[in-house]
Amino acid sequence: MFCSHRAGLVRRLWRQRCAAASPEDGPSALKPAVHALFKKLKDEELELLVQVVESRGAWESGCVLAPWGDLQGVKQGLPPQVLLCRLFRWPDLHQSHELKHFCYCAGGQGVCGDLAVLCCNPHHFSRLAVPETAPPPYWGSCGPSWPDEPQNPSTQFLEFSYNGGYWCDTSLSWSTIKDGSWCKLAYWEYRTRVGRLYAVCEASVNVFCELPWGSGFCLAQLPAAYRSCAVQRVRGKIGQGLLLSREPGGVWAYNHSEHPIFVSSPTLSPPGACGLTILKVLPGYSAKVFDYEWAGDIGGWQLPGEGPCDPHSILISFAKGWRPCYSRQFITSCPCWLEVLLNQPC
Repeated sequence: MFCSHRAGLVRRLWRQRCAAASPEDGPSALKPAVHALFKKLKDEELELLVQVVESRGAWESGCVLAPWGDLQGVKQGLPPQVLLCRLFRWPDLHQSHELKHFCYCAGGQGVCGDLAVLCCNPHHFSRLAVPETAPPPYWGSCGPSWPDEPQNPSTQFLEFSYNGGYWCDTSLSWSTIKDGSWCKLAYWEYRTRVGRLYAVCEASVNVFCELPWGSGFCLAQLPAAYRSCAVQRVRGKIGQGLLLSREPGGVWAYNHSEHPIFVSSPTLSPPGACGLTILKVLPGYSAKVFDYEWAGDIGGWQLPGEGPCDPHSILISFAKGWRPCYSRQFITSCPCWLEVLLNQPC
């Protein structure tokens, strides 16, 4: 009875495998290693793995702990987390250094320091985003222009000032957000801020429109007097949104949605950069979007031809990017975006 139950769980898992571009990298090549790993999992861990994979990580789940040793038939000595991430999420994954475990994963680097047992829950990991080469520009002029005008003239706006390629809310100062939170979140639709600031005191926060289980900053609950069709379309793409996490040395963003997010902060730009770096973070990927140590060294940092840049904030646009040579030249030309106002770390 118990053998047939485990065999049924394994069959359900195998049906969830991803297709690969080439047969040598496909599930069939991994099958001996995968089945050897499944045999080493306890019944409750195998059941949890089935729930996680079939739900595609729709909620925060527990760790699936596996022994990290010589599994018979493991192709190229793949660690358990790489093996399952490759089988269920990214067929082109090759090395463990391409992955980063979530902040809430207790077994991402061993349990209580024991590296012989690791978490292999494929939805406890993200892939590290890397800067792209210069993308092809959208059609449009590269000259400066005023950000998009409001769709509804009756909407009340806050006071703005030009700051490093985007328009910032001058009613928010560095001193006004020192209240015990490590950051505050402001949600914008084009040039209109929607709702109040959301203070974040926990180490991490979910920002989402649709999250079946969980808590955080729910954008779906924020009312607005008017929303254009473009805003409504982008809001429909936010879904499970992203996870912002304060970790040693900086802030990380994990993209939980099914569409890319676009991130900019002063610490993403290399020294001597002639413009803001805008990082595209694909679904399932993560990136360190703010470095506290580096930010301390660029307090007076300026962008050539653009003026001073706020060294204590992060800008995140959902689904739509912006660049000086795009049709969307400013963050305020994006339908839905998030401003992260950081406090100095203790």
